Amino acid sequence: MKPPVGFLMHEAAPLHDTGWGHPEHQGRLRALASAVGKDLLTLHGHVEMVEPPLAPIEALERVHPLAHLEAIRHKAEEAEARGESLPFAPDTVVSGATWEAVLGSAGGAILAAERVADGMFSSAFVATRPPGHHATATEAMGFCLVNHVAVAARHLQATGRAERIAIVDWDVHHGNGTQAIFEEDPTVFFLSLHQAPPFYPGTGQAEEVGLGAGRGTTRNVPLPAGTDGTAFGRALQEALAEAATTFRPDMILISAGYDALAADPLGGMALEPQDY
Repeated sequence: MKPPVGFLMHEAAPLHDTGWGHPEHQGRLRALASAVGKDLLTLHGHVEMVEPPLAPIEALERVHPLAHLEAIRHKAEEAEARGESLPFAPDTVVSGATWEAVLGSAGGAILAAERVADGMFSSAFVATRPPGHHATATEAMGFCLVNHVAVAARHLQATGRAERIAIVDWDVHHGNGTQAIFEEDPTVFFLSLHQAPPFYPGTGQAEEVGLGAGRGTTRNVPLPAGTDGTAFGRALQEALAEAATTFRPDMILISAGYDALAADPLGGMALEPQDY
């Protein structure tokens, strides 16, 4: 029998409080959890819901220096003491629940990757907040504080579960943080499909293909505003086919952004739910 799909979300993730006027607010994961909960009878035997543990700080340190992580934790403690959300970086705020949400979301990414690698899940979906793909090793930005997919990739490598990893990033914005973390690493292939030009964060041109030993293991596919699901899917398939000629991953991790939907308030793409 095929193993189930894992659905992982830490209880602290929906509590990360950016304010209800913020595009990435608390209601996102609450809506997601509610939708999954309503379908539990139908999903029984096919989807397994798991509450992940908090990630150990050492797992995050494989990607981020301790000073960066301590700055987030201290700001969260300050926000808790003041009873309000506080700015941490451009477009990025921290609340009293943020530090636990960061550790819980990273813990979910780690546990999901482990269970897929170990054959316990056929695949897994991790609902993370705050999001991660704009976070570089040392800098928070674009709502992102810690790069969860990078943490999961380094954990797989550190535990011997995978040597070569492909990260596929579909989002209306370029995954600049993930690219920066791995652009000199030939063991991680990074593929990003995103809206351009010009669009936040302003990176992700087709000419960006990696640096040094990692040259050739970064692939960017900028797409124009108004791209629909058919064109997006075709671009994804073509990019994957091209990547497969030079890179054979042991594992594939996906940074699954949903702001390429036609109704997204910030994006300009034209995907519909069925496209995902």
